[in-house]
Amino acid sequence: MEKKLDYKKDFKEFYLPKTIEIVDIPKMSFFVIDGTGNPNGEEFSEVVGALYSLAYAVKMSPKKGTEPAGYVEYTVFPLEGVWDLTDLGRTMAELDKNQLVYNMMIRQPDFVTPSYAKQIIEQVKKNKPNPKLDSVRFETVAEGLCAQMMHIGPYDDEPASFAKMETFCQHNGYQRLEKIHREIYLSDPRKVEPQKMRTVLRFKVQKKK
Repeated sequence: MEKKLDYKKDFKEFYLPKTIEIVDIPKMSFFVIDGTGNPNGEEFSEVVGALYSLAYAVKMSPKKGTEPAGYVEYTVFPLEGVWDLTDLGRTMAELDKNQLVYNMMIRQPDFVTPSYAKQIIEQVKKNKPNPKLDSVRFETVAEGLCAQMMHIGPYDDEPASFAKMETFCQHNGYQRLEKIHREIYLSDPRKVEPQKMRTVLRFKVQKKK
């Protein structure tokens, strides 16, 4: 029996940091949907719902007779988000969540090709209509050198963790490249109390010259 792919075991260096770490993130492929605004709103829920419907359509494809070449059993990867602010949001003294800019995504296994991704998108549009499916794209990105850590607690407490990461970088010869950052959600906020939620925080860095 072929081994099942499990991101927590096979890619744990990218999803389960034990301390603040510097990692080199290789190419990965994702279904991605962009958006702007408060993540507590209905539009954001539609974005997340669309991404999960695509992710599970790929996972369940053998039962539908539509699995791609090279398919292997695997655990669905976690939801991720790359976060920024609008130009207005950058000028404000305090965070206004309505000014957030996001790229939400779910990583796909290497056997998912652009042509197969397109097939899955069309399939899900027919079976599980969602207006956000018209905005989805499939892309491959390599983040490169990054600092990351496991944040445990509410999302609103993340600034303290980012401050620790920046201090670590300063003390170890690295500098943060941009305010944009990535979050990887290992806990379901509907099922886990805020103080126990686990979120991988990550931002791009470079060696100080």
